[in-house]
Amino acid sequence: MRILYLTDLHGDSAKYGGALEAARCEGVSAVVNGGDMLPRGSGIGGQEDFIREFLDPHFAEFDREGIAYMTSLGNDDLRIFDELFDDVCSEHPSVVNLAQRRYELDGFEFIGMNWVVDYPFRLKDRCRMDNDDYEFQEQLGTGILSTSDGFVELDDWFEYARTLPTIEQELSALIRPRDASRAVYVVHMPPSGLGLDRCGHGPRVGSDALRAFIEREQPRLTLHGHIHESPEAAGEWRARLGETVCIQPGQSEKGGPLTWVTIDVDEMTFERHTA
Repeated sequence: MRILYLTDLHGDSAKYGGALEAARCEGVSAVVNGGDMLPRGSGIGGQEDFIREFLDPHFAEFDREGIAYMTSLGNDDLRIFDELFDDVCSEHPSVVNLAQRRYELDGFEFIGMNWVVDYPFRLKDRCRMDNDDYEFQEQLGTGILSTSDGFVELDDWFEYARTLPTIEQELSALIRPRDASRAVYVVHMPPSGLGLDRCGHGPRVGSDALRAFIEREQPRLTLHGHIHESPEAAGEWRARLGETVCIQPGQSEKGGPLTWVTIDVDEMTFERHTA
């Protein structure tokens, strides 16, 4: 089975169109979108409009092509639209919202998770401590959460975060595959220590809990994103952890070229493209 993997499109309609055309040309069975799908800086209304006015008809194209589309929202996509996004996905036979779910296709099990390790930025909708010993980074302001009435500020984000499950706990709560050797995990956050998590200004910000999970569970393949510039900053877009291959294609900023990876999941061959 051949799939096309990409991530972090952030509402760039041209990149979405490019991905559809690439999927057609390459004859893939499925597109996997790793998250951060909606436009940043567009406000609450802008993200809602993008789901209704762009993603809904875009997904219909995949229905017509008979190409599966597995995806989930990411840390810059507001949680207040999870239900709307789920409803729109459910309207399309080819589309699967993979967040915290499992989906089987051609004998492989795809399992998604879209929680991320906390970062300095203010939006905390999908943020978690990595584990119980996690040390918070210096913050760039008070934490905020999205609500139907707008954004609300958190009096003490650190205290609030300690009431939430950690990344380690969220991973433990995921549905387990029947056969790890045929499992593909789609986790927006990259693991630590593999060169897939380097920010442009130097720091490595991957998840220790996720790395330990991959080392222990040894799935066939894991797919990541989140740190757009990491492949260029670290010089790595693919790594191996035991028997598991981990992929982080990266992505240019809005208006830049589209980056994706074509994967033959049976043969475990990989090709990264930028166009």
